[in-house]
Amino acid sequence: MKKFLALFIVLIAVLVGGYLYSTRDTKNVSADNNQNISEQKTKRKPAFAKDEENINITSEQINSAEFEIVPTMESVSKAKNQVWAGAFQLVWNDFMNELVKGPIKFLKKQPAMVDLLNKQKFTTNDIQESAYYKKWGEASPKLKKEIEDGIWEKFKEKSQILDSFDFTPRLHKYFLYVMMKKDLEYEKEFENLQPGKFEGSEVLVKYFGIEQEDFGRNVKKTVGVLFYNNDKDFAITLHSKQGDLIHLYKVNTDKTLAEIYEEMKEKAQNGFGRMRSEDRFKAPKIDFNKTQEFKELYNKPIVSHTPGIDYWEIEKAMERIQFKMDEFGAKVVAEAGIMALGRSIASRPPEPRYFYLTGPYAIFIQEQGKAPYFAAYIKDPSSIQ
Repeated sequence: MKKFLALFIVLIAVLVGGYLYSTRDTKNVSADNNQNISEQKTKRKPAFAKDEENINITSEQINSAEFEIVPTMESVSKAKNQVWAGAFQLVWNDFMNELVKGPIKFLKKQPAMVDLLNKQKFTTNDIQESAYYKKWGEASPKLKKEIEDGIWEKFKEKSQILDSFDFTPRLHKYFLYVMMKKDLEYEKEFENLQPGKFEGSEVLVKYFGIEQEDFGRNVKKTVGVLFYNNDKDFAITLHSKQGDLIHLYKVNTDKTLAEIYEEMKEKAQNGFGRMRSEDRFKAPKIDFNKTQEFKELYNKPIVSHTPGIDYWEIEKAMERIQFKMDEFGAKVVAEAGIMALGRSIASRPPEPRYFYLTGPYAIFIQEQGKAPYFAAYIKDPSSIQ
């Protein structure tokens, strides 16, 4: 009886132990599974998350992109993105007409942009007076303050380039400045479209335009079709409330901006008028603010036709262009400045000479008319100071 009872107790212990062991494994497996599921949930991102990250391009990425401000529409550029505004041309016009008194001619090798700028293909006759501010005069802090007050009064804008120039007064030192501003609204607001791909771009870009037919019926009346040959060769015009026209021409070419514009006008002679009800439209949103110096113009003698000035030099020349285009409209702010120095050989003060004993030197001391009574040669003054 006792043996049977002992065997029974052992059997019960084995069964209980096995049960507890299996329960523990089940809990561990369940816990592991829960942990794995939790980790998967943590790691999982929304389907559009990667695209959202691509859309948020940093200012560093924008600044490092291949982007160039060209001084004229005829200028040749190899940059993927090129932009031009008339501000620097207007400053150049004043430099020619008011200071140099004739075409700009460098005494030595002439930069390619100079001959193009000398043509003055853009002048104040091409833009309303209300859209530009310009001033020039002898460089001084007073002139800088007058410009700052002038652009604030006219445009409620602050310059982002004036602090880059040295306004310390000097004989025949002049500063020329221009700011242009256009703030345009479309006649009808466009749709804010989903981000999408753009040919040649690794990231998604933001778009605006017309995709919903019901939405676009009234808006399409404000879009002019210059021409449409196919979906890779067309041009349209967005009309603004202010009367300015925004032309968008789809083209892939290495031509200059001037050549592209003339090509668009040539094709537009057989236009299709307004958009049709079944037509669709979208364009990338654009938003940048870039400043560029034209260093190839610096410190090179320029022929002068100005009485009392033998030649001119450009100390600094730069332009800033800010542009934004979205479903509401387009905004352009461009400012440019040239600091010019007039040189007169006859009245030119002598260049300073620098008598710096910063290398090995000799010392001799003598009474007048007699031989030296002291001499030294100093090669390392640190050891005898």
